[in-house]
Amino acid sequence: MRLRNIKGADEAVAESIYCIQNPRDYRGNWHTLFSNTNPIHMEIGMGKGKFIMELASQNPSVNYIGVERYTSVLYRALQKMKTETLPNLKFLCVDAKILPEIFAPGEIDKIYLNFSDPWPKDRHAKRRLTSGAFLSCYDSVLKPEGTIEFKTDNKGLFDFSMEEIPGQGWKINASTTDLHRDTSMNQGNVMTEYEEKFSAMGNPIYKLIASR
Repeated sequence: MRLRNIKGADEAVAESIYCIQNPRDYRGNWHTLFSNTNPIHMEIGMGKGKFIMELASQNPSVNYIGVERYTSVLYRALQKMKTETLPNLKFLCVDAKILPEIFAPGEIDKIYLNFSDPWPKDRHAKRRLTSGAFLSCYDSVLKPEGTIEFKTDNKGLFDFSMEEIPGQGWKINASTTDLHRDTSMNQGNVMTEYEEKFSAMGNPIYKLIASR
């Protein structure tokens, strides 16, 4: 995926009080960063941050960590944080592959994957955030009862995930092929920027919830 570089993005991420510059130092001790023992929920591929910022605002008794690989994208979330005060939200600018180096086993309670890059070519399947390689990373950091919530508008990625996740020894707790018409799964749904865009175009939104 090619992204346009944004002048000043790297510097803004490096200087922001919301971006953790030395995340490995907190491995096993993230509660000290938040100064509490509240559960930690993580969004991987947080984009411009609408989803996780809204969750953090609605749930002050939950700590949130947004993971975004690209500074040019994370920079947009930081711009929004100038008008927000969310002490229960932090950001990481890292590749999700290194999560086991940053978090101890069982340190994360829930992981959100929203509108991830579908990587449609078969040779790129390992790059999908619901592939076995990434599921192994999540397995290393999630609590035993922890869950993954995955949303997409891409049917191919959803179908792949519905096969890959059970194939890696996980179970699908719930799923839907039309989230916004599914009253049981849509309750309390927080939409991302992409979700608003795609649903406005009439695209169905797919969702699944998985656990070990």
